[in-house]
Amino acid sequence: DVDFQKTFVAGFPSGDKRMAFLQMEALAGFSAKDEWDFAYMGMTNHPFIKGNYPHHEGIWGWGDVADQTVLMVPNIRRSMLEYHDIVWDLGYATTWEESTARKSFLYGEKPGYDDYYEWRDSRVMDEVRWYGWYIDYWMEGGLLRDIFTHKLITKDHWDDLMLKFSYTREELNYNLYVKEGDAPIEPAFDPKCDLITNGCEPVAIISADKLRDYDEGPAETAAIAEALITDARMGKY
Repeated sequence: DVDFQKTFVAGFPSGDKRMAFLQMEALAGFSAKDEWDFAYMGMTNHPFIKGNYPHHEGIWGWGDVADQTVLMVPNIRRSMLEYHDIVWDLGYATTWEESTARKSFLYGEKPGYDDYYEWRDSRVMDEVRWYGWYIDYWMEGGLLRDIFTHKLITKDHWDDLMLKFSYTREELNYNLYVKEGDAPIEPAFDPKCDLITNGCEPVAIISADKLRDYDEGPAETAAIAEALITDARMGKY
């Protein structure tokens, strides 16, 4: 196998990660692979990995093969619309098998207003908190924080947060883990970040809005290229 430098493209669920990894594919001539496909279809030598971890739509499926992270930051309002479009296309699937079975429906039709409003009213305010927490996670190098209060948390609390479908928001309430009078929580980091050669802190932060802008887009593409060219294993391509 070719010894590629491998880049994880992190981003809140939306269509914007696609913009970043398509640029990488065009610049280097190699394809990207999804985190879930790594987890369920096996490890391969793809140099670009896209994913949503640690969002509840994501999974750390690529083991220890990533060398660096590029963070894609989308417009929060548009990302909520695109996120719903995707989960609607996939029939609100909760497993890789269900999602894979409906891949052909992606980007095929526009959801109805009633479906969107129902999802918006039940999910969006929570997802807004996930959005901010997601960016904090990567920008702070995997620092463990509570999703809804953004306070520092223990590793046990973090492990419970990652069991997203097994616990309700009430069961994960910060005050159930930290009692009045407890000693202050010391900063702790996701041990999975040790599996990325350069850690979780991104080597580049790409704006989805700038990337799609005719005037500012070239500079964002150059930033993506700079993240790839600094390592000879990818730079030579």
